[in-house]
Amino acid sequence: MVSSMANSEMPKRCWAEVDLGALIHNAGVAAARGESVMAVIKADAYGHGMVAVGAALESHVDAFGVASIDEGVRLRAAGCRRPVIVLGAVAPELFPWLIDHELQASISSLAEAEALDGLAGRAGKKALVHLVFDTGMGRIGFLDTGEIGRVCSMPNLEVVGVASHYPSADEDEEFTRAQLASFSELVASLDFTPRWVHIANSAGVLAFPCEVTNLVRAGLMLYGSSPIPEHQDSLRPALTWKSRVTLVRDLPPGRSISYGRTFTTRRSPFTRVATIGVGYGDGYPRSLSGAGAEVLIRGQRCPLLGRVTMDQIMVDATGLGDVVGAGDEVVLIGRQGDQSILAAELAEKAGTIAWEIFTRIGARVQRVYVH
Repeated sequence: MVSSMANSEMPKRCWAEVDLGALIHNAGVAAARGESVMAVIKADAYGHGMVAVGAALESHVDAFGVASIDEGVRLRAAGCRRPVIVLGAVAPELFPWLIDHELQASISSLAEAEALDGLAGRAGKKALVHLVFDTGMGRIGFLDTGEIGRVCSMPNLEVVGVASHYPSADEDEEFTRAQLASFSELVASLDFTPRWVHIANSAGVLAFPCEVTNLVRAGLMLYGSSPIPEHQDSLRPALTWKSRVTLVRDLPPGRSISYGRTFTTRRSPFTRVATIGVGYGDGYPRSLSGAGAEVLIRGQRCPLLGRVTMDQIMVDATGLGDVVGAGDEVVLIGRQGDQSILAAELAEKAGTIAWEIFTRIGARVQRVYVH
């Protein structure tokens, strides 16, 4: 016998709605700075879904930034024809994929350049590269310009970009301005003009305009979260993370909740406890346990009770009265009614950063795309 539910869509337990229109708006905020825009869609577009985000933004940005070869190959396989820059260092054995899929490399050393030049020559192609200078990040990049002439003279390389990276544009204005001055001097000393010059991440885009650059790398801001709080109002959050109430129970005083019995009910005659279908197995941080985290149910904030478990959390829904019930929609990040919970709020309470909150949202959280 075939079940009557065979052709029905299963109600979602836990899902993330991604507003593609918000992504386009935020890319426009970056573009309004008067420069070309690289949409940074590494780490599966910060957990928003790289293929869908890339397709939505293809006609609204000038290039895409990824962290690794496999991300670039996946983007190409999805039909992307925009320039794709691999922002991280690449192991030499992966260089063939750079060339075959027309991905642009970030080069930090003469040895990398020589290896890529030789491989491109044997393939009868040109390798497109960005020269990265280490002006304070300490992660990748040339330390001086002494070897740049040799790189630029290599017959099978085309230098299309010159770049650096801010390590603390959202924390240290003095260092960032000094770094920007150093990078500007470096660019002015070059005896060639690359197509793209870039240093600004999201914090740099919002707070540190630069006259020598013509490309900005929109990462966190693209997803509607500002690394500098005073610029948040110019952005539209793109992701709303939702779940459902699975059970409602009234617990009398003296009942402990969750592992470790870190919370015990005190309210008389009862505390109305709502169980919700999300946990650290979905990416909801366990460090939110006892940290004052809240969720939204029927437009009201409901405090988290006890420890976050792998698949479930419990919240205090007493203030909702009898209207709360199993099946009610719960917002973990996003807006419901007049209330909103930003990723930055969740991050602060979890002792982490918004970047990590987004990227740890797990694969079993279904992504739903809306415009």
